[in-house]
Amino acid sequence: MDYLEHDKPEEACGIVGLSAPGRDVSRLAFFSLFALQHRGQESAGIAVSDNNHITVFKEMGLVSQVFKEETLKGLSGQSAIGHVRYSTTGSTRWCNAQPVCHIRNGHTVALAHNGNIVNTSELREMLAGHDIKLTTTSDSELLAAIIATNGEEDIRDAVAAIVPKIKGAFSVVLLSQGIVLGFRDPWGVRPLAIGRLEDGNYVLASESCGLDIVGAEFVREVKPGQMVALTPGHIEIRQIVPPAREQGLCIFEFIYFARPDSVIEGQTVSRIRNRMGEELAREFPADADMVIPIPDTGTPAAIGFARASGIPYGEGLIKNRYVGRTFIQPDQDLRQHGIRVKLNPLPELIKGKRLVVVDDSIVRGNTTSKIVEMLFAAGAKEVHLRISSPPITHPCFFGIDTSTSTELIASEKSISEIREHVGATSLEYISLDGLQRAVDLPRERFCRACFTGKYPIDIPDDVKGSKHRFEQVEQDPVAKGRTEKEPVV
Repeated sequence: MDYLEHDKPEEACGIVGLSAPGRDVSRLAFFSLFALQHRGQESAGIAVSDNNHITVFKEMGLVSQVFKEETLKGLSGQSAIGHVRYSTTGSTRWCNAQPVCHIRNGHTVALAHNGNIVNTSELREMLAGHDIKLTTTSDSELLAAIIATNGEEDIRDAVAAIVPKIKGAFSVVLLSQGIVLGFRDPWGVRPLAIGRLEDGNYVLASESCGLDIVGAEFVREVKPGQMVALTPGHIEIRQIVPPAREQGLCIFEFIYFARPDSVIEGQTVSRIRNRMGEELAREFPADADMVIPIPDTGTPAAIGFARASGIPYGEGLIKNRYVGRTFIQPDQDLRQHGIRVKLNPLPELIKGKRLVVVDDSIVRGNTTSKIVEMLFAAGAKEVHLRISSPPITHPCFFGIDTSTSTELIASEKSISEIREHVGATSLEYISLDGLQRAVDLPRERFCRACFTGKYPIDIPDDVKGSKHRFEQVEQDPVAKGRTEKEPVV
C-alpha cells in the first residue's frame, strides 16, 4: 500500500484532440495534457497523424517525464490526440497506457478515453467472429476494437453507428483518416470542451484549462450524445444519440476533479467551491480562531467558509508542490513521517488555536487522521473538520477508483464514528441540499450516486468489484512481454 494511503477519490483521465495544420500539434497536445495533469498521473501518451500515417508515443509517468524535446520533434503532423491516465479499469501497466490503436478498413484508429464502460461483457461478445485480438485489460481498448469492426467507409459514420451500443461514461477523442473526433455519452458523465485557436482551427480538451494553456478560446462544451469532427479549419457537430432524459454529469468534477480555473456548465469551478464553503459555514458553524484548508483542493471552500463565518483565514499547512508520482519509496524511519512528504504544519501560526480545517472529501480516512494528529502535535487546541462534500457512501462505476463499498469509510461508519477514527474535535459534512445550492444547477443534471446510491445508468453485476476484472483475459504474448519503460512509435 502507498505509504500515504490515498484518502481522495482518485482522478478520472484527461484527454485532448486537435486539428491544426501548420502548427506543432504534438507540442500543443503536450501543453494541453500538462494543464490536465491533475486528472491522471500514471501514464501519458500522444498520437499524431501525418498525411494519414499515425505515430503513437506513450509511457508510464508524468507528462513532463514522458515527453522530451527530441520526442516531440519526432511527432510531426497535422492533427493529434493525447491522454493522461489514472486507471479505473485495468491495472497500472504500460500496455494499458493510451492512446490505444486498432486497424479499421486498412486505417489506424487511435483512441483516448475518459470514463468507464459498464456493458463490457456485451461488447466483448460483439467481437466474437472478428479477427481482433485485445492486447490490454482496459475498457478503452474495447471501444477502439468495437469501432474497428464497423465497415462504414467514413470514420464518422462508423462511430455514429457504434456509440448507441455503448453504455457507461465516456468522453472520447479519436484520430483516424486525418480526422479528429470527440464524442460524449448521452448522460454527459465526464466533461469535454471545445476551443478555437487564433488561426481558426479547433481543440478538444477535458477541461477549459486545457484550452487556455494553448491560447484557444473556449467555445462551449460538447453536449451529451454529441459527436464533434475536427478537420483543418472546420468543425462539424452531430447529435448521434439522444441525450438522456436525466443527465449524469459527475458532481465530483465540481467538488474535486476539475481544476479551479476551469469552466463547467458555464460556471467557474473555484467560485462554486467558494460557495460550498459558505454553505458549510451556514450549516455547521464552529467557534474557532482560524480557518485553514488542507491544500490545495480544500482552499477555495476554506476561503468561502472564512468569508461567511467571519473567522480569519490562514494557511496553517504548507504543501510541497513538487510532489508528484514517484517510484522512490522512503525507508522505514521516513515512513513514520509519512504525510510530511506532502504537508507540513506551521506551529507558530496554529499553536494554541482552535482551528476549522476544511477539506473537499474523505474516502478512507487514513490520511485525514494523520493530518489531525499532526495539527494537534503542532499545538492546535481544537481541530474542527468541515468537509465540502457529503459522506461518500457508495462506489462509483463511471471513472472514479472506488469500485467497492469497503474502500469507503462512510459506508461502514457514522459521522460520529468517523470523527472518533480521525481524532477531530468535531466533524461535519455539507448536506446534499447544501451542495446542490452551491452548484446552483438542477439536481437532475448530475450523477450523485456516490452519495445516494441512485445510479443514472444500470450497473451489470459483472462490473461491480475490482477494476482488475479483465486481468485474467488472455492477451497477445507480445503485449505481455513489453516492459513498462518501453515506448511504442
